[in-house]
Amino acid sequence: MDEFGKVTLVLIALASRRRLHIARQSTLRRWTLLTALALAPATSVLAAAECKQSTADLYESKSPAVVLITALTINPYRRDDRIQQATGSGFIIDAQGLVMTNSHVVFGAQVLTVTLDDGKVLPAKLLGADPIFDLAILQIPEPDRGKLPVLVFGNSDDVRPGDEVVAIGNPMGLDQTITTGIVSALNRILPERPRLLAWPMIQTDAAINPGNSGGPLLNRCGDVIGIASEILGNAQNIGFAIPSNLARSVVAELVEKGRLSRPWLGVDGSLIDAGVRQIFTIPLADGFLVEAIEPNSPAAVAGIMGGRLPVKVGTRSMILGGDVVVEINDIALTNVENLQRALNTIRIGTRARVKVFRQGKTFTTQFEITERPLQPGDVPESSQSFSVLQDQGNDIGKMK
Repeated sequence: MDEFGKVTLVLIALASRRRLHIARQSTLRRWTLLTALALAPATSVLAAAECKQSTADLYESKSPAVVLITALTINPYRRDDRIQQATGSGFIIDAQGLVMTNSHVVFGAQVLTVTLDDGKVLPAKLLGADPIFDLAILQIPEPDRGKLPVLVFGNSDDVRPGDEVVAIGNPMGLDQTITTGIVSALNRILPERPRLLAWPMIQTDAAINPGNSGGPLLNRCGDVIGIASEILGNAQNIGFAIPSNLARSVVAELVEKGRLSRPWLGVDGSLIDAGVRQIFTIPLADGFLVEAIEPNSPAAVAGIMGGRLPVKVGTRSMILGGDVVVEINDIALTNVENLQRALNTIRIGTRARVKVFRQGKTFTTQFEITERPLQPGDVPESSQSFSVLQDQGNDIGKMK
């Protein structure tokens, strides 16, 4: 990771605070218009023309919108190494100075700066971050002259395995690095995520490394179809990107509210099917096996019970003895698709009708749905370090 002078960073931030505040207020007032214009997918005519560019021309036209992000953090509980600096990537999404990056790059930072393609260093303010989706929005000042270069979101639903992609970022502090590859796979669900909140990722073999986090994954038209986020640490060129459609959908809420609001059930567990029921002689039903209950959650208030007996069958681990949620809002939880459909019906401030199987009997109860608070597991132990997670012998790591 690159090291920069702490004093310089602080002086830059203090000197430009008023200018940054004015820029942020201006952006918030115009956000409705910006959502319709700056974040709209590229037109087919423009995309068709840009798709004919060579890789070198694509880099020349798109790299100016990619930035280097430097985060300064202070840990007051340490005697040594209290101050740490880390670098990551990001990209400008509108000409008024909004920058998208990963949450783990900027979450908890004391001072943030953004280095533009021309080398200019600007103070940045964190407008909003979501550690679960690992997305964040920064604000930088508008330039006195000219306009900031902007990248456009493409449609990640149109991406197919085998499509050529380009990654631009700052791996290992090597600014404005371009790598190429293909989309290796779609709909990858990564471990160590809250399972009811996990989102399918794009897998790519375009080389990405620590420092690429938050940088764009572009299609051959130059549209952003993903945001580089994680890597498989003990492999070569297996990286993961957040789909652009998810990223685009959360920008307005992150800017306006500073966070994403989610309905909260407060349960964790596993789906039960006929195959699992055949293994055990204890009473089970098809549905969502509740293994753990989050304290003070709607599920806890409603009296839902978690498991007590840890078991492992092959590579699958679970905790038995808890309730099985059979239906949510009259949708039977018989598969992953139905589970997602049921969760989509849940809204903050409403009551969810839940059918529960417990010890051979079923009963129906209701949950008062509240907003999900930030949980300890949502945030990496050190948001400014390269953290590696274990998954069946493989390392999956957040990248800086």
